[in-house]
Amino acid sequence: MKPITELIRERRVYFDGGMGSMIQALGLQPGEEPSLWNLEHPEKIASIHRQYFEAGCDVVFTNTFGINRTKFENYDELIRAGVKIARAEADRFDEDKYVALDIGPLGQLLEPLGKLPFEEALEIYADTVRAAEGAGADLIIIETMNDAHETKAAVLAAKENSSLPVFVSNVFDSTGRMMTGGTPGAMAALLEGLRVDAVGMNCSLGPDHMVKTVEEYAKYTSLPLLVMPNAGLPKVVDGRTVYSFGPEIFSDYMVQIAEKGGCILGGCCGTTPEYIRQTIEKTKDLPYRLPEDKGMTLVSSYTHHLEIGDDPVLIGERINPTGKKKLKEALRAGDMEYILNEGLKQADSGVHALDVNVGLPEIDEPAMIYEAVKALQAVTDLPLQIDTSDPVALEKAMRIYNGKPLVNSVNGKQAVMDKVFPLIQKYGGAVVALTIGEEGIPEGAEGRLKIALDIIREAEKYGIPKKDIIVDPLAMAISSIQSSANTALEVVRELNRQGVRTIMGVSNISFGLPKRDLINSVFFANAMSAGLNCAIMNPFSVPMMDAYHAFRALSAKDLNCLDYIKYTEERMEPSPSLVTAETKPSPGGEGGSRRLTDEGSQNGLKQAIVSGMTEKAVRLTAELLDTAEPLEIIGGHIVPALDEVGKAFEAGKIYLPQLLMSADSAAGAFEKVKEKLPASDEDRGRMVILATVQGDVHDIGKNIVKVLLQSYGFYVMDLGKDVAPETIRDAALENGCKLVGLSALMTTTVPAMEETIKLIREADPAIKVMVGGAVLTQEYADKIGADRYSPDAMDAVRYAEEFYSK
Repeated sequence: MKPITELIRERRVYFDGGMGSMIQALGLQPGEEPSLWNLEHPEKIASIHRQYFEAGCDVVFTNTFGINRTKFENYDELIRAGVKIARAEADRFDEDKYVALDIGPLGQLLEPLGKLPFEEALEIYADTVRAAEGAGADLIIIETMNDAHETKAAVLAAKENSSLPVFVSNVFDSTGRMMTGGTPGAMAALLEGLRVDAVGMNCSLGPDHMVKTVEEYAKYTSLPLLVMPNAGLPKVVDGRTVYSFGPEIFSDYMVQIAEKGGCILGGCCGTTPEYIRQTIEKTKDLPYRLPEDKGMTLVSSYTHHLEIGDDPVLIGERINPTGKKKLKEALRAGDMEYILNEGLKQADSGVHALDVNVGLPEIDEPAMIYEAVKALQAVTDLPLQIDTSDPVALEKAMRIYNGKPLVNSVNGKQAVMDKVFPLIQKYGGAVVALTIGEEGIPEGAEGRLKIALDIIREAEKYGIPKKDIIVDPLAMAISSIQSSANTALEVVRELNRQGVRTIMGVSNISFGLPKRDLINSVFFANAMSAGLNCAIMNPFSVPMMDAYHAFRALSAKDLNCLDYIKYTEERMEPSPSLVTAETKPSPGGEGGSRRLTDEGSQNGLKQAIVSGMTEKAVRLTAELLDTAEPLEIIGGHIVPALDEVGKAFEAGKIYLPQLLMSADSAAGAFEKVKEKLPASDEDRGRMVILATVQGDVHDIGKNIVKVLLQSYGFYVMDLGKDVAPETIRDAALENGCKLVGLSALMTTTVPAMEETIKLIREADPAIKVMVGGAVLTQEYADKIGADRYSPDAMDAVRYAEEFYSK
């Protein structure tokens, strides 16, 4: 049997459809766990695989989506059974049929948004992969992933514990973003860097809404694109869950998806063998081609990609101890707050990425850069440049980094390339190549060009393409070598002619001279004119920023000079307290939210909460308590900050990670305030009971709602996940709680939600029930008798506020 990756090169490949809806049709009871059928009803699971193969699909997914060691003690037995059932059915057919080990999300948020450490998540996934080893899978499919960081953990686990091809599918909403804000461009950058074999999307939406997202993804990915939509949106008809699209309409949309670039087609919730059969029939003869290499140099954060191309990219240089006494002191003292402030201020100034260099001889650099990268990504979604000469520090930072980083640096010395390139190969990244050879830095442009091309050739041995090498021709101080500016510009021009990206620390050119900004800004303008793609620079230098915005306007890179006009206007006006992608666009990328702090403002606490800086928020709260009343702090700082962030989230200007980090900061401040309030049970007067319904072990959405409700001062009783209807009803009655929130992720568990609402209504009609989850819609919520459908966590907070204000 030929490898699945070879088959994809030859023709369009077809995956199966929904598993849950098929199991329901075979008699799965409300609250019953589908994964247990691998042992209890293997013949029924086998029949589902057989029906999909008979419909014409090439690949079936094992019934292992929700299985891992946190949910099942016998996870390994369940996984092996699931793989063996699918393998036996695949082997019944004469033609090549493939088995995909199906891996789904853990249902928990990773640090810093949640409590699950990255390495622990990775090890949970690793156990799943190891359990399936040798059972007969042909590939691994990591699907229905809502978060870039968890996606990365799952991919690394798969690659570190298996040699099977790895396919990845994320969930995008109607705005084209994942739950934690990631876009198709961001995931294309991350997953291509991690060298997976195919990428794409599934679940959440019907095929009608996916067409546009497929089109967007196809702009950026050079990998085969897989698409597995739901059968539209679910609704309840005569007590049964049905979907808005039947096989005929579904397959018509799949034709559009194939024409937009879909290489691998299948279905998700609500689809059956008939959906797949009609999809195959209508698309099998359509023209087929794999995506071309887009040739884009992309780096990314967890929310957006940044293209390093013709439009110059600004990289803030201020988190680098060279010549910075205060930063050195902060690093020695482990003062992360200072580092975060430096990052936020640069983000507000308009840079597109942040350089992160914490190298001091007397500190533990690997530990410090790990903490700095993790902390910075908690407060800003700008891509980071990991700047270190220590390979141990580099790996620690690259492993935890949530996206595809820019890496500074490698050079032409063989020993350095031998250490750095394997890390780029494994974790992905665009790497800065310094024109330093075995004999040092050549004086002339010719010698530096030779080193650059040698580095590119060496990188190719590791599968690292030329597009991911960004050459630094090294701007040396003209005070010591006056020809160095011309040399650097000559290298930039020649590399630009050869299609090689370039970068420079432009301020180096003026060392030893007075009025350095004058030299720097003119040199920067000359470098951009020569084709410089990236500048590591001081964003607080007005002449440098003037040169940048003037150059973009003059070179027609700034459409209608809008950015230039906005820049000049902002120099005349105070900055807003919440700066977003709409006001600070990123060249060549989707943009990302950027937030600032205002150290000198009376609203310092408010800004700390807005920026998600918990330690600072707690410290400022303690200071304010010396002069202000607790309720004054709550009403004047904490609640206004939360309202500002909440409105920005509802307007789509910031995303879930920023919302959660701000909520965490508010919760920290609120806990400090409560120390000064008289002990009482007043909080219980604003009680909300939360639970994930019986049969559903996914509680990520519920946990997000919990964090936000607590940050707004509500008393939350969290009953956990897989909670029986009677338990939820009894908890509400015993505690006198009048507001209950229910969560469900899977269509198979919505009947349990309906039963819970029914029991609560019978016991006390005055109790209100709000519901949410990936499978819920307003129509669905109305059908099962809910009082409120909350599409996101902020809506749940708003409803709770409205309910308790009556």
